[in-house]
Amino acid sequence: MTDWQSLQAFDRDHIWHPYAPMPNPQSPLAVQSTQGSRITLADGRTLIDGMSSWWAAIHGYNHSDIVAAMHHQIEVMPHIMFGGLTHQPAIDLAQKLVSLTPEGLEKVFFVDSGSVAMEVAIKMALQYQISRGKPSKSRLLSIKGGYHGDTIATMALCDPDNGMHTTFGPLLPQHFFAPRPNPGMINTDDSDIEALEAILATHHDEIAALTLEPIIQGAGGMRPYRPSYLKQARALCDHYNVLLIADEIATGFGRTGELFGCNWAGITPDIMALGKTLTGGHITLAATLATETVSRTISQGDPGLLMHGPTYMGNPLACATASANIDVLLNSPWQANIARIEHHFQSQLTPLKSHEGVKDVRILGAIAAVELDAGHLGPRIQDLAVEQGVWLRPFGALIYTMPAYNMPDPSLSQLTDGMVAAITQALDEAQS
Repeated sequence: MTDWQSLQAFDRDHIWHPYAPMPNPQSPLAVQSTQGSRITLADGRTLIDGMSSWWAAIHGYNHSDIVAAMHHQIEVMPHIMFGGLTHQPAIDLAQKLVSLTPEGLEKVFFVDSGSVAMEVAIKMALQYQISRGKPSKSRLLSIKGGYHGDTIATMALCDPDNGMHTTFGPLLPQHFFAPRPNPGMINTDDSDIEALEAILATHHDEIAALTLEPIIQGAGGMRPYRPSYLKQARALCDHYNVLLIADEIATGFGRTGELFGCNWAGITPDIMALGKTLTGGHITLAATLATETVSRTISQGDPGLLMHGPTYMGNPLACATASANIDVLLNSPWQANIARIEHHFQSQLTPLKSHEGVKDVRILGAIAAVELDAGHLGPRIQDLAVEQGVWLRPFGALIYTMPAYNMPDPSLSQLTDGMVAAITQALDEAQS
């Protein structure tokens, strides 16, 4: 019988978890197994997963078709270097990505994680400008409130006020930041675009690319914004000869109700980053896609090749997993499921807006976020949610959920009931 008490003691003293101190005063919950949208803990408790493993497990855990594809690929070829070699899983996946993403994104570069996908996107943009004889265009324009990853280059593009600039500021490249888009999918206030254009008009000779999260800003606050902003941003990038990088790591593969966030506006970015949902949460893989113009310009410049090459690039096991995940998605009623989840969120979570201590409730597709006035209640709400049989991972004042698309209605009800109960109790405790 497994001695989980000893294992968790070792974990606390030796394993550094994300965004946690060392040693960790709060021992992470020990997980025994997963299935569908349920997490079974080592002590026998079962939790409904409201996070889908940081938004990645869009079909839940251990999907039989995806697991079968993984077993087959493990037996044939789990890994082979991608330098000078190729294989069918990578080709099959690239064909799917070129076919599904906005028209014009025809070149696929495989990487290990979402942060690296954005790192490669940045390199592409800078090399593109160097290759076209514009080395002075060496800075980037990002949007306040955004999140693009935890590597040095990507941290520099995250929100300058609430990101990691305070800690790592001296190391980070200095970029330009436009105000966050005005909130709401229906909004006629173009002051945000005017501010964006003012920066481009003044500094376009220094700017290589604009980076943004299409239609909704993710980890920076789960804030949806209107599709017309994307259209106008695309037009401004064209006018000022600046590339547009779409970070679709959180929005890709259906989460918002469209297959990709860019589809809401019918635009094609010059570069797109994909990750998280690419393998359905079964194994790590990400990709950066680019247009023919970007790839040709880089390849015809000096040194004539993209300066990046991860050891596990194009891993056959991960590529086969991603292809199976995409097949499962396209063969499922994913759009109906997203609409079902959105309707449920609207009916069950929107009433929280009237609760004292709740600043806002934001919902788009299979994304729901409850923003509190206070930013210190997250740990308490997480504990209370676990008592309700629900797994949440709040950050700051944001209590949010991004469940699997195929979560059954009873589980979905348990998820939202648990959220409401945990949030309400924590707020009542804080006000008493």
